[in-house]
Amino acid sequence: MMRRRLSLAAPALLLAAPARAQGWRPAQQVRIIVPAAAGGTTDIMGRFCAQHLQARWGLPVVVENRAGAGGTIGTLEAVRSKPDGTTLLSGNIGPQAIAYSLFRDLPYRPEQLLPVAGQIRGPNVLVVNADRPVRNMAEFAAWLRAEPGRVSYASTGVGQSTHLTPVWLLQLLKAQAIHVPFRGSAPAQTELLAGNIGFLVDNLTGVIEHIRSGRVRALAVTSAERNAQLPDVPAVRETMPELARFEVNTWFGLFAPAGLPPAIVQAVNGEINAMLEEPEMQQRFAQLGGVPLRLSPEEFATWVRSETEKWRGVIRAEGLQLDLG
Repeated sequence: MMRRRLSLAAPALLLAAPARAQGWRPAQQVRIIVPAAAGGTTDIMGRFCAQHLQARWGLPVVVENRAGAGGTIGTLEAVRSKPDGTTLLSGNIGPQAIAYSLFRDLPYRPEQLLPVAGQIRGPNVLVVNADRPVRNMAEFAAWLRAEPGRVSYASTGVGQSTHLTPVWLLQLLKAQAIHVPFRGSAPAQTELLAGNIGFLVDNLTGVIEHIRSGRVRALAVTSAERNAQLPDVPAVRETMPELARFEVNTWFGLFAPAGLPPAIVQAVNGEINAMLEEPEMQQRFAQLGGVPLRLSPEEFATWVRSETEKWRGVIRAEGLQLDLG
């Protein structure tokens, strides 16, 4: 998710953040668990936060990568940690929203994790090969309905947002297509470019260079609004009446073990929101096609609950269930 072209050098820009957030400060080293491998957006957002908090608090804030099982291994470690502010979790839409309905044997529950602060959100984008004679969403829907169950679409893996976004789209269009999962974005894009796959819904940052080069055609972005990087590409929800309630964002945020005192939640939230206001951070997000997810703890908790409910409905309608093992 939004994992390309995001430089690890960026946190250096955040060291001079103004002292806007006040209140609680830790008395010892803090760790931020990243439930993903190094290099992706979950990891890099965790490192942005660590650099900023370390500069503000004057204490070490270290990032620990605990990848595996769709982000659930690292999440479980955070859930089991003491709620004293010394352990935070850099999370995302997968293990913090989709996983609750997707996995039968998930070892943690929503109430065991406390949403603290948003980080970034951004759209997926629906693309077809440039040689495909489909130029807008109406033609896309007509194509699917003319060939029910014969058009294929790629994803970066079963249960990922690149899989569930087209699942919901197909549900709303009352259309069928064949899901072909791949191990990551690169092989999925390769098959689309070769003409072996009908369409792909991927993170905007992952395919924007192919869109700009003209090798693929963007039909719509999945966010509620158009994206500044593709101002001529409509949002899905503005294209057809049956898609009016469609909105998908990939998103990332900071969480903590349940039971973290409110004073600590407010202090960490204030620090992260101050970071999100930095012009350098906003510029970097804009380059990625994303925007800061600047919310209060209560607003972020509402956001997470809404996302969890949305994907529960999509997953149940599809009858999709997986085992972690």
